[in-house]
Order: sequence, then structure tokens, then C-alpha cells
Amino acid sequence: MNYARARRMLPQAVVRQAYHFERTIEEAVREFSDALAAGSAVLDAGAGETQYKPFFARHRYVAVDLGVGDSGWDYTRIDVLADLTRLPFRDGVFDAAINIVTLEHLAEPGAALAEMARAMRRGAVALIVAPQEWEVHQAPHDYFRYTRYGLELLLRRAGLEPVEIAAIGGFWRLLSRRLLNAVQQSAWFMKPLSALALVPLALGAALLDPLDVRRDFTLGYRCLARKP
Repeated sequence: MNYARARRMLPQAVVRQAYHFERTIEEAVREFSDALAAGSAVLDAGAGETQYKPFFARHRYVAVDLGVGDSGWDYTRIDVLADLTRLPFRDGVFDAAINIVTLEHLAEPGAALAEMARAMRRGAVALIVAPQEWEVHQAPHDYFRYTRYGLELLLRRAGLEPVEIAAIGGFWRLLSRRLLNAVQQSAWFMKPLSALALVPLALGAALLDPLDVRRDFTLGYRCLARKP
């Protein structure tokens, strides 16, 4: 079950635990948009189906995507069809940028981040979310996974100063997600029994996540960066 469907069908308390990664991303984008001045020019680099556009109703939002990631997606709402390594914008035109779970799908992630930085004005901020432990998705356009150290290296090389790189959950939330994946992977005739046995374990595991202070095991990272 995808996140949008889960939000409609499941109690919010369950959604918060089972879909913590997606929920955290949504909250991070909302907080990011709230902190921007009205009228700010915002680049959504790798916008996909522009699911985050509603958060930027007060801003000048520009959605850019190459439109090849998922054959089942509707790319008709993007504003600019372009390769993220060759953005068709002048230097320094954006006050902010977001790149949400897109970096893993780029064959040249460093070049894409450098292009984002080029199109951002000095002092502009960027929100980037990238996975560390995630299944293959949008194949064959799925190339990389990232540690916090790899993300910091890429950001600095692109000319962006990391402000914060935070793990989205630790070992227990990762285990929780994998238990839910096990239900998804069960044969159809085993799904009811799998759900009965594993869903309570998954929700219980998520509650233990505060015990993991190192967070070396994580689904991914939320990064805030600034152009000096």
C-alpha cells in the first residue's frame, strides 16, 4: 500500500508509525516552505508528480523533471522538462530548492547538485532527502544509496554548505519497515496470516526506535544546506 492510499484508509496513529519515512519527509517539506518568505522562487528538482506543490502556494514554485522515472506516473503537471544536470535557468534565480528522494535516480548526482547550486542565489537554502537502505525502485533508473558522509561530500563539492544531515529513523524503524515489506512480499494466500503476525511486531518495533542513538541503520537522510 502506498503512502497516499494509507493516509486515506488507515488511522493516523498507524500511518505515523508504519510510514514514518514518508511522514517525516512531508513534515520537513512543510516546515521548509513555512520558513520561506512569501513570493520566494522555489525549484523542485526532480518533482515527479509535483506532490509537494501544495506546500508552496505562497511561493513561485517551479517543478522540473525529466519525466522518465516511473511509467505509471503523470508528469503532465511539471513546469519544465529538463535534465537536472543541465538546468535551463540563469545563475542565482532561485531563493530555495528541494530534491526529494531523487538523488538515487540520477546517473550524475554530483553534477545535478552543482546545477541546483548554480541556479540558487547566495544565501539560498536547499532541502534534500536521499535513501540509505531502500529497495530497488523505478528500475532501471535506480543507481545509488547514500551515507551521511557521502551526502556531505556531494553537497560540499557542489558548493553547498551542509546545515544539518539527520537520519530519518534508526534501526528499529528500519526493522519495522522490513517487517511490513515481508507482509507485502507474502503470497496472496498467506497475506492475512502474515499481516496478523507481523504488523503488530512492526508497529511495536517502531516504538523502540529512541533506543538507537547512533542511527547508523536508517532508511535515509534529511539534509538542509545553504549556498554560502
